[in-house]
Amino acid sequence: MNKPNYISVGIDVGSAFSFMSIVDHHENVILKPFKIIHNNPDSLARAVLEIKKAEESNSMKSRTFLESTGIYHFPLFCHLKESGFEVLVINPLITHSIKNMGIRKVKNDRLDSIGIAKLGLKPDLKTSLMPTELVLELRSLTRNYYNLTDERASHVTAIKTDLHTVFPQYLDIFSDILGTTSKMILRQYPTPDKILRGHKKTMIEKISTASRKGLTKATEHYEKLIYAATCAKSFGCKVDSIYFNIQLKLDLIDCLNLNISKTMERIVSLLDEYENHTFVNQIRLLDTIPGVGLLTAVSIMCELGDFSAFQSPKQLFAYFGMDPNVNESGKFKGTEVHMSKRGSRIARRAIFAIALASIRTKRNGEALNPYLYQYYNKKKESKPKMVAIGAIMHKVSNIIFAVLRNNSAFELRSPEEHRNSYQQPTLMVA
Repeated sequence: MNKPNYISVGIDVGSAFSFMSIVDHHENVILKPFKIIHNNPDSLARAVLEIKKAEESNSMKSRTFLESTGIYHFPLFCHLKESGFEVLVINPLITHSIKNMGIRKVKNDRLDSIGIAKLGLKPDLKTSLMPTELVLELRSLTRNYYNLTDERASHVTAIKTDLHTVFPQYLDIFSDILGTTSKMILRQYPTPDKILRGHKKTMIEKISTASRKGLTKATEHYEKLIYAATCAKSFGCKVDSIYFNIQLKLDLIDCLNLNISKTMERIVSLLDEYENHTFVNQIRLLDTIPGVGLLTAVSIMCELGDFSAFQSPKQLFAYFGMDPNVNESGKFKGTEVHMSKRGSRIARRAIFAIALASIRTKRNGEALNPYLYQYYNKKKESKPKMVAIGAIMHKVSNIIFAVLRNNSAFELRSPEEHRNSYQQPTLMVA
């Protein structure tokens, strides 16, 4: 087997410091593990100097390999890239598999850096592509968007929990406690006592304005509120601090809603700024798929990064972490097969949302995607509901791959039309 024509630099990355080792193309260590302190310019400069010295003494260019560590490898990657070196990122699943190949269970950062450097000499090593600046910008925004919405959901749950304690009957009236009418009541008439003391005509008018319905409907709502408040007097704990906490949570939710809107505005602004970019065009193509919204399309593309790295739908499916986690040994075969969930959590969340939307029907009873809707109902006859949704997620992943591969907008076609379109070129060649 031909030896590689480069020296390999391995870096085990930490949050405050990293360890770097260099091996030649025969796997001989030419630089023992060296500690790089991230916030020390002299330490970073010495790391660059050591790599250059190793290149000169061996008359070979170097390749630097970093283990992907979430966020900590990004600054070091950029620094070495700007210094003129070829820098590659390795998936931690790969590096973990080689760290304890010996009999003794030994693990430390120094030895890990040597192991990463030697791993970099493997000809079949698969490295990760570093996303572009635009992808990093949008990825940061989309992940923050989901964090904000998750935080908002936790506050909504907390408000419901508080209401179960002090005003349980309120939840029977409003299915959405953050609806316009519900928020108006919680703000202006936050306790059963204040509801009972409220002026009837004024309250009905406020309910009518908030709900944008007539006075008749508003009166019905008012009467339900009065009944619920009366019941709460006999069944419900009167704890003033809980009502105070509800008001604070409503303030937090308003603040989160504002930040969510700002985040979405920033995403749209970036898409408009890079309107002619290939990456943005791919987002627009995904947005043509039924059930895919703009945020979902941006999230999926940001988690993918560079679609050119995927050669088949199966690779995409595995990257999303939706491939089966097979458990077999000898004659034993596990009967409960779950998703591996090794891929991006955000991407899986987006695919799950698309799958749910794809099996939804419109108000007129028409399915958003009739073929996936039929497939889901047929699958549900023999499989549990979540297994059937998992099958739809697989189909959605295939659709995403096809749209990006063909670089064309989504076109709703039946399975028969798909088969015919693939058989036609084969017949013409024959």
